[in-house]
Amino acid sequence: MSQPIIWIHGDCLSPGNPALEEYPQAPAIWVWDDALIEEWQLSLKRLAFIYECLLELPVVIRRGDVAKEVLAFAKEHNANKVVTANSPSPRFDAICEEIERSVELEVFEVEPFFDYDGYIDLKRFSRYWKVAEKYVFD
Repeated sequence: MSQPIIWIHGDCLSPGNPALEEYPQAPAIWVWDDALIEEWQLSLKRLAFIYECLLELPVVIRRGDVAKEVLAFAKEHNANKVVTANSPSPRFDAICEEIERSVELEVFEVEPFFDYDGYIDLKRFSRYWKVAEKYVFD
């Protein structure tokens, strides 16, 4: 029987996260990704918004290298499996590959907010919303 932990990331900060719904008793972790924060130059306002979302979830909050922190958390909980929700982030696949070298990984699909196959700049919500609102309010 697998003993999972849940990796929560910025693309599914919701109590409706399918990993949380599938494994409601599993310990969960969020990792502030230092590299991503620096790359995206996240504002204090956006960091505060993310933190407020995290306060509504049953999650342990850490900071550092995402894959290393997730694997350390799995080891602390004697977990042999990491579960998470899918993400369009280019960094997501690399993090998943690193995790999969050590433990099983299960990735749940997330129902998209809207259907769109083109490019969306995910660094700023306003850029995302300019594309999204055309599909959401049609």
